[in-house]
Amino acid sequence: MTSLRRALFYRIDGVVLLLYIMLVAVGILAIFSVEHRPTDVSIFLMNKSYMKQLMWFGYSLLLGFVILLTESKFFSSFAFLIYTIALAVLVLTIFAGVDIKGSRSWLGVGSFRFQPGEIAKIFTSLALAKFLSLQETNFKTLKDRLVAVGIALFPAVLIVLQSETGLALVYFTFFIVLYREGLPNAILVIGFSIVAIVLGTLLIERRVLFIALTVLAVLIGLLIHNSLRRHWEPRILLVGGWLLCIGFSQVAVPFIFKHVLQKHQIDRIFSTIGKDVPDEYDKSFTPGQAGEEHEEKKVNSSEYNVLQSKIAIGSGGMWGKGFLNGTSTKNQFVPEQNTDFIFCAIGEQFGFVGSAGLVILYVSLMLRIVFIAERQRSTFTRVYAYCVASILFFHFAVNISMSIGLMPVIGITLPFLSYGGSSLIAFSILIFILVRLDADRTTIIR
Repeated sequence: MTSLRRALFYRIDGVVLLLYIMLVAVGILAIFSVEHRPTDVSIFLMNKSYMKQLMWFGYSLLLGFVILLTESKFFSSFAFLIYTIALAVLVLTIFAGVDIKGSRSWLGVGSFRFQPGEIAKIFTSLALAKFLSLQETNFKTLKDRLVAVGIALFPAVLIVLQSETGLALVYFTFFIVLYREGLPNAILVIGFSIVAIVLGTLLIERRVLFIALTVLAVLIGLLIHNSLRRHWEPRILLVGGWLLCIGFSQVAVPFIFKHVLQKHQIDRIFSTIGKDVPDEYDKSFTPGQAGEEHEEKKVNSSEYNVLQSKIAIGSGGMWGKGFLNGTSTKNQFVPEQNTDFIFCAIGEQFGFVGSAGLVILYVSLMLRIVFIAERQRSTFTRVYAYCVASILFFHFAVNISMSIGLMPVIGITLPFLSYGGSSLIAFSILIFILVRLDADRTTIIR
């Protein structure tokens, strides 16, 4: 190894790599704990998910080593090219994707399958970092802000067309990055307003909501009547805002629930807010169906997964039942317990203390990444680091919230823990590119 390469390895951030390895190790042990049986002739059974995950970890380390040996300018120089290729693959997936549980978000090559949307997060992060670091980019202008939003959300549109809405939501976390780079506070106000309108549409009858929004607009108009008489801008904002709220609550939200979201997604959303699915959104309802039969069908389809998850986590108590002693996870009561609900294995076997320790590991990793972002001289590396932190935060927060019933189950994996080659390799590449870019933190990368 040359002295230059040796110096590079002295500059890499060992804290990030250590936390990464610890989380992957916890994940492999958690998958092992829900799959191992006393009757197994050996722990080295290649048909087991934990052995496959160990294999994917080996591939991830190999890719990571290659990334560390790659020139850091490579990632900025080819950011737009590989982003374009990623978009092309996402388009291909719409037409040639493998149908798994109603989603066509997977591509198959022989027996190997991968999810392009997972990998596209990496290339979107690089493309967004590249655009914001260009000398000609002025993020204070509306044009460049729209371009940045387009770069971030165009992959999400393609993923929605694959009927994979959960993964598409991840791309909205790039707004955190854009806010760090100077996106106005008004955008956040608009975002929270949209969330409030969506919740209002689901919780309040639409005619009542229409009247409430109209009354609110009238009251605001009375409060600012002097400005409305003197200037035309407030009039446009008030009337335009009212029309947008009415259009969103009366047209957009019902259309999305009727024609975009799948049945299980609708069930989980209404289960989270504590309401039964209305007949107009319930895709299992047919006119003339018996009421008791329909109600039983709705309960069985919308609450079982989350109920079993909460039972498993709650049974762990403060200290847990001990490694390999979980009952709910051991007996396969929790659906998807080695992927979406892997957190249940930690909660049941290691209790509140073990769950809190896992949360501390994640928070430590995200805070370290933010620290790395703020010490950069290069805008490219800073933006990329915030992209990584935002993606990790979304997956971490949503997955754990799903497991304890605070959010609808939308198929979001727990980074480094959930079983799956696409997920583990994608998160590993994100981390190793960050470490490689940070190793050259004293230089300007464009």
